[in-house]
Amino acid sequence: MYKRLPVKEAVIAKEKGIYPYFRPISSAQDTEVIIDGKRVLMFGSNSYLGLTSHPKIKEAAKQAIETYGTGCAGSRFLNGTLDLHIELEDRLARYVGKEKAILFSTGFQANLGALSCLTGRNDYIILDEYDHASILDGSRLSYSKVIKYRHNNMEDLEAKLKGLPPEVNKLIVVDGVFSMEGDLARLPEIVDIAEKYNTGIMVDDAHGLGVVGDKGAGTASHFGLTDKVDVIMGTFSKSFASLGGFLASDADTIEYLKHSARSLIFSASMTPASVASVMAALEIIETEPEHIEKLWANTNYAKGLLMEAGFELGPTASPIIPVFVRDHEKTFAIAKLLQDNGLFVNPVVPPAVPADATMLRFSLMATHTFEQIEEAVEKMQRAFRKLNIITIKENI
Repeated sequence: MYKRLPVKEAVIAKEKGIYPYFRPISSAQDTEVIIDGKRVLMFGSNSYLGLTSHPKIKEAAKQAIETYGTGCAGSRFLNGTLDLHIELEDRLARYVGKEKAILFSTGFQANLGALSCLTGRNDYIILDEYDHASILDGSRLSYSKVIKYRHNNMEDLEAKLKGLPPEVNKLIVVDGVFSMEGDLARLPEIVDIAEKYNTGIMVDDAHGLGVVGDKGAGTASHFGLTDKVDVIMGTFSKSFASLGGFLASDADTIEYLKHSARSLIFSASMTPASVASVMAALEIIETEPEHIEKLWANTNYAKGLLMEAGFELGPTASPIIPVFVRDHEKTFAIAKLLQDNGLFVNPVVPPAVPADATMLRFSLMATHTFEQIEEAVEKMQRAFRKLNIITIKENI
């Protein structure tokens, strides 16, 4: 059988003892986790609202298993649609302000399903260069021509659209909150440009739902532009404490996707426990605004401490705070050093970011305490000094 060689960078990192991925956790995804039997502060999670261990959500999952079992044993297209799926789709559509929604087993599959079939052979998909990998892969499955514009550069976006034939279908696809950098898409300007060139808009709000907008309804809601965005995509593995994804749009578009998106038709449907977990999380998000309020209090506090300490941060506008290292090997090394000292953060290197922009992705949860944030920043200061990482000011 044909075998591919291991990734060179991974082999080198393992040989040096600084390989930072696939770290096994032996506890729930909370503000503190257990790794190798030791307590470690978790500042690398996407559970922004800290709901993965919420008792109401766990109980909802248990009750769903009692009623529906552990799986659906088929795709939504055939035997895998439950009344539970329909109920969640209706609630999500109302939540994000669209007519209809359709569930996918993962957020990745939602993007694959949409982008592989929403446009045709003579059409164009226009992407921000920092869009998520699932958007890139979905666009590759399309027969459409794919064009990228420089990150959040509206002049470049308009220049790209200006050069396209006016009569063809065009779709701008953009992250609402960029997953590594933490900044928001410049949606008001994107909408203006899209209207000027008769272009559709799809927003991937994986990291925006539960974080920004009215009751956490996402980036389009945050800017008051829900009616101007044609398709909203979201995932459940972040603020919604589960697994899966969805697309929301007008009724005709969702009906088309139900019969055309191959990642829906040919994949098993979301498990009952996952669906019930999302519904319970949505209920909490809509009725208990204190979770989002605490998330932003923690985000602002952490950002202030990191800036005061002299770290070089990216232009974030979310609970995702990029802390630049700007050295591939040192990014791995500091992640390992921090874990050894009780702090989990995610190292981010190419292809997720450019080679000169390697970083630690420091992310907040609503359930963090100010004391935990202070402890994390202090550990990072010591680690940066020890490794002589020059992106931090010397006077800390």
